[in-house]
Amino acid sequence: MKVAVAGCCHGALDKMYETLELLQRRHNVRPDLLLCCGDFQAVRNEADLRCMAVPAKYRHMQTFYRYYSGEKKAPVLTVFIGGNHEASNHLQELPYGGWVAPNIYYLGYAGVVRFRGVRIGGISGIFKSHDYRKGHFECPPYNQQTIRSAYHVRNIEVFKLKQLKHPIDIFMSHDWPRSIYHYGNKKQLLKMKSFFRQEVESNTLGSPAASELLQHLKPTYWFSAHLHVKFAAFMQHETNSKEELPKATKFLALDKCLPHRDFLQQIIDVEHDPNASDSLEYDAEWIAVLKATNTFVNVTQSSWNMPEKNGLHAKWDYSATEEAIEEVLEELNHDLKIPCNFTLTAACYDPNKPQKNMEPVHTINPQTTEFCAQFGLTDINDRIQQAKEEGSGRGECEEDEEEEMDSTGSAEEPSEYNTDNSGLSSFNPDEIMLDEEGGDEDLSTCSVDPSPDHPPEFSTSFSDIRIMPDSMAVSSDDATDSNNEELEKSGGSKQVEEKSSTERSLKRVGGDENGNSGIKKIKRRNQAIYAAEDEDKTD
Repeated sequence: MKVAVAGCCHGALDKMYETLELLQRRHNVRPDLLLCCGDFQAVRNEADLRCMAVPAKYRHMQTFYRYYSGEKKAPVLTVFIGGNHEASNHLQELPYGGWVAPNIYYLGYAGVVRFRGVRIGGISGIFKSHDYRKGHFECPPYNQQTIRSAYHVRNIEVFKLKQLKHPIDIFMSHDWPRSIYHYGNKKQLLKMKSFFRQEVESNTLGSPAASELLQHLKPTYWFSAHLHVKFAAFMQHETNSKEELPKATKFLALDKCLPHRDFLQQIIDVEHDPNASDSLEYDAEWIAVLKATNTFVNVTQSSWNMPEKNGLHAKWDYSATEEAIEEVLEELNHDLKIPCNFTLTAACYDPNKPQKNMEPVHTINPQTTEFCAQFGLTDINDRIQQAKEEGSGRGECEEDEEEEMDSTGSAEEPSEYNTDNSGLSSFNPDEIMLDEEGGDEDLSTCSVDPSPDHPPEFSTSFSDIRIMPDSMAVSSDDATDSNNEELEKSGGSKQVEEKSSTERSLKRVGGDENGNSGIKKIKRRNQAIYAAEDEDKTD
């Protein structure tokens, strides 16, 4: 089976599918499946644009809406995860996954499906430690904090994935697993992206949560995007016992959507079951894990740790037994086919009747309602609405609660990662940096510039700037991780912004408010990044 893998397509679906069709005409290569590793941008209308965490100047309609409306249909089954530049309100409708358009399937916050016998898993979003232990409390209309925290990875999703015991063939994450760069041509990587050096040498580039999953799941393939650079690695895993067969993972990080010559190199042959269904299917073990962990659904901002074998929890193993898996199969009459139950849940963009003042609303998607009813799961969005109505949600969606958005809960409760958030308070470097760049206006009045026929060059807008936090293991990690988003949105070097946000947060805690030197350093460092972008534009 031929599987095409794409990096950040930034809503340019026409371009992506046209590239695949060109491959077929010129090289007689036709993929059976297309995987996209985040920043898919399933934008249906102007309200969705307002829920995408990018400066207003990058809010362009692109072409997804044509597939959502039915004007066009994806020529190949497409499965994708979320990144950090998404219409978060749209994807939030499908926390357990679902169809965003005919033949285009979203894996949800985390998910596992099967296609022709191949197990495909993924986790959406990017890692940010100060949101990692919170629940999924966000809902539209978002404020300046929740528009970003909505796409941050949560520990509940990692915990669920770690309950899987059966082998995974393909796994996707948006940000890279931390340390993966040590298993590939690191010298060439740093030659292409010299500003990664500090993070690579200090082993702080990438997501520690993704790294944990990589070591646990040991998939045959792992695909990521986010940093806009192509990079391959081969990781040989350690065995836990003499009886266990050695396993290895082939890692590939994808660049942004590329010309057909490069796209051809991103098509792999994957062994599949010729007798398996040609339809996308549920994974019985994953459904069983969802059922076993359903009681952990959290829609509050309170920080909490998942059960561990540390003497503090009576139970920590929520993996699916063979009996539980068989029970799922019986519930489905051994028919695992995912129903083609796509439903329009929002008005579609009409280029002849633009509605720049359209406001986002919190929507419960019928697909999620049906899925939860079928398997006895909690509809996260329904729970959020209940919390709002009962007044017990602590105002998760109210803007007057912004100062609480960075709360990390009880200081006595240990985190799963060695992170110290004590120097952060409610300081949000995302907003400040975006404001400095003039990119993030009030969400209620931001301008929208749909241009479906002449889309902007997103590849240049975001190239060379998707750098993960300078450190996620020191007091500045939350602030620096935020800079990953800042830079992706404002076009600067994350590594540099990490330094400035670190300096600012430390100065704030120490009472020194004369923190302008960090900003100057950012601007000087950005000159090198912008120069790199200019080089990309001329290539």
